[in-house]
Amino acid sequence: MLNSVLGKKIGMTQIFTKNGAVVPVTVINVSNWFVTQIKSMQNDGYFALQLGLPRKRYEHQSFSDQWCLNKKKYFQYLKEVKIEQSDLEKFKVGQKIDLNDINFAVDNKVKISGKSRGLGFQGVVKRWGFGGGPKSHGSNFHRIPGAVGGLTSQGFVDKGKKLPGHCGCSKITIKGLKVISLDKDNGCLFVRGSVPGKKDTLLMITKQG
Repeated sequence: MLNSVLGKKIGMTQIFTKNGAVVPVTVINVSNWFVTQIKSMQNDGYFALQLGLPRKRYEHQSFSDQWCLNKKKYFQYLKEVKIEQSDLEKFKVGQKIDLNDINFAVDNKVKISGKSRGLGFQGVVKRWGFGGGPKSHGSNFHRIPGAVGGLTSQGFVDKGKKLPGHCGCSKITIKGLKVISLDKDNGCLFVRGSVPGKKDTLLMITKQG
């Protein structure tokens, strides 16, 4: 059984519990991944599965050994997940991963890693939450960063100073998210709350505890 799995973010919705409470959830598609390589201690120094997600033009086709000869052509993503030695014999090259192969259950806690949305070039107010200067008439401060090299020789800027720049597109990990439901027919995972990224963002879901 896998304790980590890869998936694509579909979006957010809400579901109702038995008590009638509304729970906001993120839907993650974890189907369509194929085992493309099995890594062992003898050959690679560790145990892992290499999983591949076929490109859209091939996602409705059956797996072929030809795909492994030219992985860049047939697969959109190639990622590794670690596995125990005792579970290594349960998988073979070409096998399609589904929820029955994943060690997840309702109410399990997971951590999810993904790339956050890109917001382009932003100033310090939006990027770092600076308060800015006076908003009244006559002020020339407003949303500028202010002094960056005060009391330093030749205007030296300290390393790590918060300045304008590219905002977003960074790896974010959220821990303690609860699995609310599993849809084995469609290969979807329902996780309480929001996760990093926009639609179709690649996510790594790992079981905690």
